[in-house]
Amino acid sequence: MKNPRKKVVPVLGGKLEMTVNIAGQGKPVLYLHSAGGYYWDDFLDTLSDHYEVYVPHFPGTAPGRPNDIDKVDNLWDAVIAYEDLLDGLGLQTFRLIGHSFGGLLAAELAAQRPKAVENLVLMSPLGLWREDAPYTCADWCALGAAELQDVLFYDSNHPRVVRRMTPPSGKDAEALWTVDFIWTLGCTGKVIWPIPDKGLRKRIHRITAPTLVVWGENDRLIPPVYAEEFRRSIANAEVLMLPQCGHEPPLEQCETLLSRVRKFFDA
Repeated sequence: MKNPRKKVVPVLGGKLEMTVNIAGQGKPVLYLHSAGGYYWDDFLDTLSDHYEVYVPHFPGTAPGRPNDIDKVDNLWDAVIAYEDLLDGLGLQTFRLIGHSFGGLLAAELAAQRPKAVENLVLMSPLGLWREDAPYTCADWCALGAAELQDVLFYDSNHPRVVRRMTPPSGKDAEALWTVDFIWTLGCTGKVIWPIPDKGLRKRIHRITAPTLVVWGENDRLIPPVYAEEFRRSIANAEVLMLPQCGHEPPLEQCETLLSRVRKFFDA
């Protein structure tokens, strides 16, 4: 497993700094993490064998910088911060992947900079709304650890899931891990509470990049019917439905996901 290098980039006119984890070489891929926060997993590690992968911490979630979220009042602030980040990193064209909350950010960013995004992968993204398939931030922010695992995963005993969700040993370390996880949910929840529909439907038509919408067939957090909703809303989109998979495809279906994403990027 690689140890990504870190780069700090000023955004929002210097009012905020964002920390980015970078690994690999090749064409750039920007990965936007879920509401659970940054986690360097097997998916990203293998992806960085073929591309230069950039993974920013959402403001307020980088180690030692919890108060950075004070500079972000709403989703639009977040999108502008990520736009500034692209400029700071010198990414004029790139491939873009977003997972869950990061999928919403990725869709907004692709709508803002349609010519910059070469390919777009949305994994179980938030952002659209159907009256017959409602969900709110409380569906993940208001749950205990055990309840959250039941909602997130098809198989909570999968080795990658266990590795991701097991806190470090030691009472103090475990308590700090739990506090950080709750804080991360709060930071991302700040800009999408209570319902993550913040008007993406008004802007999603601007996305021109070939798009792969990925969903777990067994997702109990965001109903899989939204996969087709995203496909219909984006001009050049296709859907990959993953069996025996919940809301976390990079953990539960890593190999299948990697193979499909690489083919999609290299087509």
